[in-house]
Amino acid sequence: METIFVELIKLFPQLNVSIASGTYVFARLLGFFRFAPVFNRKELPGMIKISLVLLLTFIITPFLKPETLAGTQDSFALSILLNFAVGAMIGYLAQLILIAVDAGADMINMQMGLSSAMVLDPTTSSQVSILTRIMSLLGVLIFMQIGGVYWLIKGFLKSFEVFPLFATSIPLAELVNMNYLITMSSNVLYIGLQIASPVLLATLGQDIILGVISKTAPQVNVFQLSFLFKPVFGAAIMVWILPMLMNVISDYFLSFSNIF
Repeated sequence: METIFVELIKLFPQLNVSIASGTYVFARLLGFFRFAPVFNRKELPGMIKISLVLLLTFIITPFLKPETLAGTQDSFALSILLNFAVGAMIGYLAQLILIAVDAGADMINMQMGLSSAMVLDPTTSSQVSILTRIMSLLGVLIFMQIGGVYWLIKGFLKSFEVFPLFATSIPLAELVNMNYLITMSSNVLYIGLQIASPVLLATLGQDIILGVISKTAPQVNVFQLSFLFKPVFGAAIMVWILPMLMNVISDYFLSFSNIF
């Protein structure tokens, strides 16, 4: 009996550190799952997300060797908040990559005159166009197909090297590379224009042709015809360029694979 008590006394300090480390990993995973692409989809039930977070917590915590990382922390709540913030920043940086696809879809949607066809996006809890919704799902599928989920998990594990579990301050200069952040932010407009450029140029040519018709035949109601032609013409261009569009999106995602 005495031997059991002695062993329990030896075990409790390590168990205490392991539980605290698991709590910090759980908080960081919650922030990561809240903003990271694929994982932040609200189509996934909340119980599945929590179960996956718990499973990953049990898998990741032993590999971090918490007994060697334990140190002094000012506050348990502060450490949980910092770990949640770190996970949220990593997830948001990854989400910036997919926002460029949504920006291109918004440009196409506006040019095709489909701005009134809006649906609720459960991921962002906002009204988005049907085309934006379709392109967003296409971007997520391509991201998963080229191994984006593996990059996300790999980047999350690297965050423990930059910001240990028991750290009390976030090293923003090391955690967030400003060059990559500026590049990803600027690419939202650049890649969006690159994705939307075929439809933008085609509809611009159509507007020029209709403008010439309106000058040569004023009796033709060009304004009404444009509402009929633009959606059909834009949809035809989208179907035609879809294989090339998928290659452009895949190359864009692959260009950021080295930041994870």
